[in-house]
Amino acid sequence: MSAYISRRSFLTALGATAATSLAGCAQLSKNIPIIDVDNFGRPVGTPKANVDSYNGNYTSMYAAVQDEGYSLPAIPIQKMDKKYLRQVVNDPTGERPGTIVVDTANRFLYLVMENGQALRYGVGIGKDGFAWSGRAIIQWKRKWPKWTPPDEMIARQPHLEKYSARNGGMGPGLNNPLGARALYIFKDGKDTLYRLHGNPEWWSIGKAVSSGCVRLLNQDIIDLYDRVPNKTPILVM
Repeated sequence: MSAYISRRSFLTALGATAATSLAGCAQLSKNIPIIDVDNFGRPVGTPKANVDSYNGNYTSMYAAVQDEGYSLPAIPIQKMDKKYLRQVVNDPTGERPGTIVVDTANRFLYLVMENGQALRYGVGIGKDGFAWSGRAIIQWKRKWPKWTPPDEMIARQPHLEKYSARNGGMGPGLNNPLGARALYIFKDGKDTLYRLHGNPEWWSIGKAVSSGCVRLLNQDIIDLYDRVPNKTPILVM
């Protein structure tokens, strides 16, 4: 998929298949920027309608936070490409409200809302050869989850054996690869072994770095976790 995504081309790519299970959209926080963007994700409109004008809101959104007994550091947003920060945009997906859509080509995750809008988050994705795509559901969610690398990953990286399911996995914490939250993707009742999850490596957002899973900033995965229930439909391109 190219960087340019029109509604027509996106629908053609998806096959325009409607999701069978829908989740309601949560109430939006008042401090999320609402930005009218073109098909390249660039702000349009008056000179004030640009991402930089929302830095005050972003500072609050990505501030240090105490969560479930853990201290998450602030995100240095001044070092990030602003297009990967959480914002409301015109929905480019054509999917039904309540659907999560991951656009791996452009490193965005959309939560489709009513009135032709979507809440967009920046993501990091899997390296070539480890990415998963398709339609599925968020079967269940966890706060500060354990991490148990699959056997295939352990075979490639034997030092991870100490975190295998046989050894009880890695406990939750700031160094856990799943971060503050994990949303578990199932297809046809089976675990795909892929997750939407948090991570502390803000510099990895917008890049292909993980072993297949879709990573968000910890502050963003907490926000998404609170907006979507179990059984939320998800489409990963």
